[in-house]
Amino acid sequence: METKITQSQNVQTLRTLPGDDVRQMMWRFADRYDLQMLVQSSRRVARGPVARMVAEGARNSHEWTAQKAQLLKAMDGSGLTAAFMELEHGGFIAGPKNLALALVAFELSWVDGGAATGSLAGNLALAPIHECGTPEQVERYMSLAAPAKPGETRMPWRGAFALTEPLPYVGVETGLLSGKMRIAEWKKDEEPILQVEKRGRFITNMGFANFVTAAVDSADDRIKGSCMVILEETDPGTFDRGVPTRKLVHQLSSTRDPMFSLRVPASRIIGGYTIKEGVIVPKYSHGEVIEAVFRRTRVTVGLMTAAKLLSAVEPVIRYQRGRFRGGDAAAPGSPRYDLGLQGKEDALHRLIDVWATGEAAASLGFDAARVFDALDPLEKRKDQILTEKGVIGARAQFKVLQKVAKDALELIALETKQESERDQKRYEALMADELVQFVKLDSLANVLCPAVKLWNTGHGANMMREAVSLMGGYGITEDCPGFLGHKWMDAQLEATYEGPEAVQRRQLSITMTNEVFLAQYKNWIADLRKIASTHPGTGACTLATAMQLWLWTLEYLQTATDANGKKLYSSNRQGVTFPLADALCWLLASRQFILDVLELERKGPENPTVAEGMPGLLSFYNDLCHVFSARAAGEVGRICAELVFGYNRHPAWDDAAFAACYGADDLDVLENFMPGIASSARAYTDVTEEGQSHPAKAGPCVCFDGMEAFTRLRVKLDGCLTGARLAKDRAAEALTKVMIPEALDYPM
Repeated sequence: METKITQSQNVQTLRTLPGDDVRQMMWRFADRYDLQMLVQSSRRVARGPVARMVAEGARNSHEWTAQKAQLLKAMDGSGLTAAFMELEHGGFIAGPKNLALALVAFELSWVDGGAATGSLAGNLALAPIHECGTPEQVERYMSLAAPAKPGETRMPWRGAFALTEPLPYVGVETGLLSGKMRIAEWKKDEEPILQVEKRGRFITNMGFANFVTAAVDSADDRIKGSCMVILEETDPGTFDRGVPTRKLVHQLSSTRDPMFSLRVPASRIIGGYTIKEGVIVPKYSHGEVIEAVFRRTRVTVGLMTAAKLLSAVEPVIRYQRGRFRGGDAAAPGSPRYDLGLQGKEDALHRLIDVWATGEAAASLGFDAARVFDALDPLEKRKDQILTEKGVIGARAQFKVLQKVAKDALELIALETKQESERDQKRYEALMADELVQFVKLDSLANVLCPAVKLWNTGHGANMMREAVSLMGGYGITEDCPGFLGHKWMDAQLEATYEGPEAVQRRQLSITMTNEVFLAQYKNWIADLRKIASTHPGTGACTLATAMQLWLWTLEYLQTATDANGKKLYSSNRQGVTFPLADALCWLLASRQFILDVLELERKGPENPTVAEGMPGLLSFYNDLCHVFSARAAGEVGRICAELVFGYNRHPAWDDAAFAACYGADDLDVLENFMPGIASSARAYTDVTEEGQSHPAKAGPCVCFDGMEAFTRLRVKLDGCLTGARLAKDRAAEALTKVMIPEALDYPM
């Protein structure tokens, strides 16, 4: 027995920082050799040419320079450009590519967000064509944008996505467009020619783009509604790239304010068009195209900030340990020399918070990417099935899918039952129904996308400030190891890119009330209870109770009114809906972090490299989960309590109110600084010599009237925090012992 204890003690410490083998298991691509190679290619670009440019000061210029242009060649040569393409257009990854592109952005952002944005923007320009384009549009632009094949001398085309316009148009409100199109020429039996006028603002890749996908509205009675249209630099008219944006962040990407006044054939309308009674009717409005694109690419942006947080861990540890080394500050072998700032609990605890946030953000983001990979083929099948049934148009599809939602709810209910207890034939039929599977997964994707973008970039930016502060004054210098100062500033833009926090909160406040999502959410609570029984150290019990509290609060707010009788949960009460959306994000991130650690526990023993240090690795990750679950529970408890009680008026502070709110012991304390009120309240309660209030006059605090269920849950949640700080102490101690390389591996 003593031998076992000794062995356990020897392995219960984190040995090294998690490597690729660990990440591949947690993020579910251990069996994807193509993605593993893509990660290595991305890393070579990020820690080679990208890191060297940052170190050499390339970020100090707003202009798109010849030096920066070398990044395009590096991305072409490493396969990053082709990662977006289908096999028939020069790509090398079969099937959906959300996870693949998320991994590319993650690796590039580990070093510099601007380089990642440049890569992302090229994909973003192609995404409207990829998602909604006609076969001819897809073939032309995907082939032109693919890197040259061996023997070819052509240069690949680069694209830009032109949505944002000067204030007060798009950027403030996506439905308000100043960009216009009208019919310039329409000869009989010939294709109409459009005159497109568009001014852009903050358009990425504009310094070198060969084509633009632009959002415009109709300024002609012969064109119905809005659309997105493809503009090429050689089209007749003005293709003005504009002046560089004087931004403080993402300087390795090219951002300008362009202006276009071009004549283009109507065949450039993305998705095509029909002609009805002499009117051009685009197949897709610009809003429909944007929705199809952003619901995928926003996840990638969220992972850019997650990468920054995790990349900060090693530089901060190295700084903390070496803080007092050299000179006479500390003698070799002394705790001050060996540990440096890691001898202080505060420094360790704050770094643990940064690390836990980075892990949870990455877990949430990569889970969302995998969900969209699973959703993409189902979405195509959905469109195909409904088209075959004659269901055309978004509104008609919505009505049909509303009916399918009932079957999805039935399937979710059946999933909770044992095979012997459920109607197995019905269960298998629902599982085989592609529309049911689509509705179920779509409800989840509609929550995860805004949640990743909102929480990863919003809270992530705040935690990057914390990471920078842990480096002291070094953190805000250009030569800070890991470029942490740059990353902190870059994170501010990522919180705004593709829609600021308010846009994500607005979307989330709608999608999180979807009954199909909430049915799955309730099942997650039950699953976490089971996890807590086998893995209590993960904080799953804490998280399950916090999720239950959030659900109770949502259901209460949906039917409650404030002290003035106004409905609480409505679109114009952002003070209610937005904080509740924030709270949900904490829960989603914490849950996925726990699930990823459980996946590591399952798959780790299969990998000899990981298995050797598995006990210590799991012990650390369990503690990190526990720490983060407690933090998430604290945020949820605070937000929910404010929303449940904050819209009621507090009763007048008369003697009866004090008697209800304060017990005998409280009144003893109150006597010291409010003797008059305390005396009156004491007289009202008729306290006996035993210190017990008179039964006829005692009662619950009037502040809690009708809220007993909430207060019970809140007290239960507080009790579930047991052990969370001990977990933080253990995780902090592990930071003092983990081995790190002698120096960062970038710039190379």
